[in-house]
Amino acid sequence: MIEEITYEQYEDVLRLWELSGLPTRIKGRDRPEAVKNQLMQSNVFFLGDIIDNEIRGVVLVTHDGRKGWINRLAVHPAYQHQGIAKKLIQAAERELFSRFGIEIYCALILEDNEVSLSLFEGEGYTSWPQIRYYSKRARNDI
Repeated sequence: MIEEITYEQYEDVLRLWELSGLPTRIKGRDRPEAVKNQLMQSNVFFLGDIIDNEIRGVVLVTHDGRKGWINRLAVHPAYQHQGIAKKLIQAAERELFSRFGIEIYCALILEDNEVSLSLFEGEGYTSWPQIRYYSKRARNDI
């Protein structure tokens, strides 16, 4: 069942990210205080696929007022290839629309992550190869 995840479940989320192979920045954006501060904002929330109090999949959902962003999508290895990631993407889109009226949904995916590329293409997302992503970090560990 897809439901909102609270900060109190953060340790379980972090463990799931690590089990699924999702890189974490525990000294930066993924440190507990940073995540707590993010979740206090009205435009940031976690959704999880939870059965019997076990988080099987998770996604961090954000928006910038114009576009919704699918972030940090991960599924426990024991539950992969069961449609959980698709359900999380669809739930994120529904929540972005129902809560905020957001109708454009985006995800940043590394070009060698074939599983995620295929997943998002299968959900109707379009790749924009002419766009280059730039970022600037105040520190290397964030």
